[in-house]
Amino acid sequence: MSEAPRTEALPHAFFSWNRLWAIATNTLTELVRLRVFYFLLIFALLLIVGSLFWSKVTFQQQLQTLKDISLGAMTIFSTLLAMLATSMMLPKDMEDRTLYTILAKPVPRFEYLMGKLTGILLLLGLAILAMSLVFGVTLGVRYFQVAQQLQGELGGATSELMQPSVEALRAEVFDPDLLIAIGLLYLKAAIFAAITLFLSTISSSWIFTVMMAAIVYLIGHFQGEAREYLMLTSDGSWLTQGFLGVVVILFPDLQLFNLVDDIVVGAGLPLSLAWKTIALGVFYFFIYTAASYLAFSSKEY
Repeated sequence: MSEAPRTEALPHAFFSWNRLWAIATNTLTELVRLRVFYFLLIFALLLIVGSLFWSKVTFQQQLQTLKDISLGAMTIFSTLLAMLATSMMLPKDMEDRTLYTILAKPVPRFEYLMGKLTGILLLLGLAILAMSLVFGVTLGVRYFQVAQQLQGELGGATSELMQPSVEALRAEVFDPDLLIAIGLLYLKAAIFAAITLFLSTISSSWIFTVMMAAIVYLIGHFQGEAREYLMLTSDGSWLTQGFLGVVVILFPDLQLFNLVDDIVVGAGLPLSLAWKTIALGVFYFFIYTAASYLAFSSKEY
């Protein structure tokens, strides 16, 4: 009879969603308290709202410029947030001795790491949600401004002549591909958070982690052009092919997730391309998360 409670407790001791969620919410609370993220978020929000006054051109260019500036600000902020939050996570816990306290308890390292990463993903989600709401309101304000301007310019026209312009304006604003663009921004930030997490598990300095993450970010954006250049200039040897294969595995092609430009100009985003990009992003995320766990579990704390 004494063995029964121990057998029932083993699965809970190995993994617990409650403990993971507790670590995630505690991580989110700690990150929210850091003032640097408020300054970054306020800057991004001001940039989005300020785009209202930078779009004094034709009505289509006004909306395109607003969307370009707003989505660009969201991309920059979410990337910086993912890099800074993740790079400071493990060093801060080590400095505060929180890491050793948690691992001294019956908390698996996988559970601890996933709880921390989940907290960062929650922070990214909340930040992108806040910016998306401001972006939506800003886009709505610009829509009514442009609609009134269009009505004034075509005041003497019949409804049949105004209908194409009104429909074009409505299509610019109520574009469902904008939601896909925001989702891809979040996925890209999540991938970069997983990359930074891996770098932080093999480094004890958050400054070094930030520097390496910035290098990986640059390589990831220029990887496609460099790969095409090497393929054109090389003789197709196995050494070149092997080198390119290693680069593709170690450094994800982040440029593949930059579909915002096509969406901003109104080019339709094929659903198949969106799903392929999402699948690739999920693959990258899990690969770097698994590498983070392997590196983290091999360390002695």
